[in-house]
Amino acid sequence: MGMGHVPQEPIRPEGSNFQFQRRERRRVAPRGLDRPRQGITTPETPHNQSFGAWGEELVATWYREHGYDIVARNWRCRQGEIDIIASSGSVLVICEVKTRANADFGSPASAVDVNKQQRLRRLAAHWLSENPNSRVSVRFDVAAVIGPKDKVALEVIEAAF
Repeated sequence: MGMGHVPQEPIRPEGSNFQFQRRERRRVAPRGLDRPRQGITTPETPHNQSFGAWGEELVATWYREHGYDIVARNWRCRQGEIDIIASSGSVLVICEVKTRANADFGSPASAVDVNKQQRLRRLAAHWLSENPNSRVSVRFDVAAVIGPKDKVALEVIEAAF
């Protein structure tokens, strides 16, 4: 079956307004059961989520090896999520992690566009309002993880924006 496959049986319209064909819907798990708890991967976890979690763990290890303390991981609020919050002395690092299987479409770091940067700034301000510390300077990093687990390239762009 190629791109031009036409089904043998006719397509029948649904419902009272037959001009619009309805979209097929997949079965959806009951609310709250569709996501595993944070940090736990199960056989039902989609590949990209477990792959992304693996990339975040790799970047967190990189920060620990370079003398940073991990303050928070996957911190969430209504506005979004911060992947990694690390600190070293008076520097607080907000890190966005992008993990890709290959670099066919460019560096994963290029996915952090102006809108994502603005969102990360707002999230950092929100985190700082919940965790006040007056003697801290904030730095925004972007970490790009490329490749399969057996041969991986890790690039951490410090002070990316």
